[in-house]
Amino acid sequence: MPRTSDLLGEYEPGSFFFTSPARTLLARGVRLEVPGPGAGSLPDRVAATLREVEEPGLPRPLVVGAIPFRDDRPARLLVPAAVRWTTPPAGASSVPEPVRGIFTGFGPVPDPGDYVRGVERALDKLTTGELKKIVLARALDVTLGRPVDVGQVLRNLVRRDPQAYGYAVDLPSRTAAPRTLLGASPELLVSRAGRRVTTNPLAGSAPRDPDPAVDRERARSLLASDKDLREHALVIESVVEALRPYCRDLSVPAGPSLLSTASMWHLSTRITGVLDDPAVTSLELATVLHPTPAVCGTPAVAARRAIEEIEPFDRGLYAGLVGWCDAAGDGEWVVTIRCAEVADHRLRLFAGAGIVAGSVPETELAETTAKFRTMLRAVGLDHDR
Repeated sequence: MPRTSDLLGEYEPGSFFFTSPARTLLARGVRLEVPGPGAGSLPDRVAATLREVEEPGLPRPLVVGAIPFRDDRPARLLVPAAVRWTTPPAGASSVPEPVRGIFTGFGPVPDPGDYVRGVERALDKLTTGELKKIVLARALDVTLGRPVDVGQVLRNLVRRDPQAYGYAVDLPSRTAAPRTLLGASPELLVSRAGRRVTTNPLAGSAPRDPDPAVDRERARSLLASDKDLREHALVIESVVEALRPYCRDLSVPAGPSLLSTASMWHLSTRITGVLDDPAVTSLELATVLHPTPAVCGTPAVAARRAIEEIEPFDRGLYAGLVGWCDAAGDGEWVVTIRCAEVADHRLRLFAGAGIVAGSVPETELAETTAKFRTMLRAVGLDHDR
């Protein structure tokens, strides 16, 4: 079996790449695309597409791709022509490969001052009781003097955070240059293996620090933070409520633990269960859970409405889902965070922060800045924007 680094090195724009702590997948070509909105739900359309390509005696087919934050936006899902699997990353490398090209521009959307004012507007909505939590995001446009080496950026992401879920998804493009969604998400929305279901929601974050003593203190403070624990509890309550009708023997830890990436500490709760109905697929579970309060807020309808009112850009695939589902229903879907959309010599990075009662606007701005670092470091930068 080839090593992960072999598949990572073989990745080229136009392919689909996904790696998790369990496995790595490289898919090429398009055998069939999942049709857009029309007849049936997204899980029904995916199931119908997989049935169409199933052939007796051949490995069961799978669908790969990305699903947007909003359900009225098109998904990018397809059955690939060729699929290869291998083992996950073996270890981390903290030194990124140099990225060639002169950085010619940075453009925050909105600018930091407007983001702070957006958080203040969100806090006003919290005081009326309209919302318990809202997640506000911002984007950062980065421009290089030459086309971005997408494969190199992906290698940097995966090697720096081998326990994260690294991914690259080919997107439709209006030009000859490929357009790619890539990132390294720390958050597993849901996986299904047979009747075994696992989800690992994250909510509540703090930036890492190169000084080990300071880093440990930040982790300790996060685990004791009343604001972050309340934010986390809202997410866990929502996830458990959504899964309970589908699962028996749902195991929910009494409190969160710490999960670390190269850039951030997160409050994490790993939840497992057993499906009552083995016909329920990983994609069905993913669509039931999406969007969690970790990327949207709660109540979800009011939070979505507030996001559309306050955020000055369309999230697109950011805060959506990326992953795979096979014809038996097994699969893995992660939340599309710590990501960027890349086209030619431009990248658009995304980061968000959960706003609850007691949030401090400047602190939430700092959290989004820290979350940008995952992608900025992957392209050879460590600027605070």
